[in-house]
Amino acid sequence: MSADEDMDVPEVLAKIPRRRWPRHIAVIMDGNGRWAGLRGQPRVMGHRQGAEAVQRIVEECARLQVSCLTLYAFSNENWQRPADEVEALMALYEDYLRQERPRLLAQQIRFRNIGRRSDLPQGVLREIEESERVSAEMKGMTLSLAVNYGGRQEIVDAAREVARQAAAGRLSPESIDEHVLDDMMYTKGLPDVDLIIRTAGEMRISNFLLWQSWYAELHVTQVLWPDFSASDLHLAIADYAGRRRRFGGLDKEGGPHEA
Repeated sequence: MSADEDMDVPEVLAKIPRRRWPRHIAVIMDGNGRWAGLRGQPRVMGHRQGAEAVQRIVEECARLQVSCLTLYAFSNENWQRPADEVEALMALYEDYLRQERPRLLAQQIRFRNIGRRSDLPQGVLREIEESERVSAEMKGMTLSLAVNYGGRQEIVDAAREVARQAAAGRLSPESIDEHVLDDMMYTKGLPDVDLIIRTAGEMRISNFLLWQSWYAELHVTQVLWPDFSASDLHLAIADYAGRRRRFGGLDKEGGPHEA
């Protein structure tokens, strides 16, 4: 089917069938520090502008009826940053969850936090749990924020859970397959990633959704995350829609794979 007629579809997407849009978009939000540095401002100002970009892109993805949006907000490795910057990021995340909760509910967005929670401040944990609780029955887009997240760590955690269940007799080695491991991931129940967007020109995955991105398309833009706009999002979706996605097979029609 084509894009919904009752939606104000951007011109760049208007002629692209809905079946060729990505269901699950993941974003590596890079460039907050550079954005601030170019303006002679402290890094925290870049993070604050980055939070505004988060609001902007979440709203546009929800408006376009994207099924899932996952944002890489804070990696396991980010704990190595200066303590004052980490503290500011955690405070910003706590404020975002509290302030944006009514807006998320109004847009029928279901919220999830993915990543290890053991090291997060109590205030952040409280807001995460509340946002997840009140949005659990929402029927629109699923928004996942990856905080204290690492792809390898996620796979380790999944392997540990498999080992625990096998030791308890709930799993046999022969029954362990990709579906079992899928159910052990932080993203249980979500479709695999179709499109990864990375801002600020970096050409790497940075330990992000390694399991879920096995056949994802990568779109890299030089735009710094605080400047990333709805138009930049539209261009990324259009770029994705023009790719040939064979999944290891042959493209019989010679055009973009439309499975």
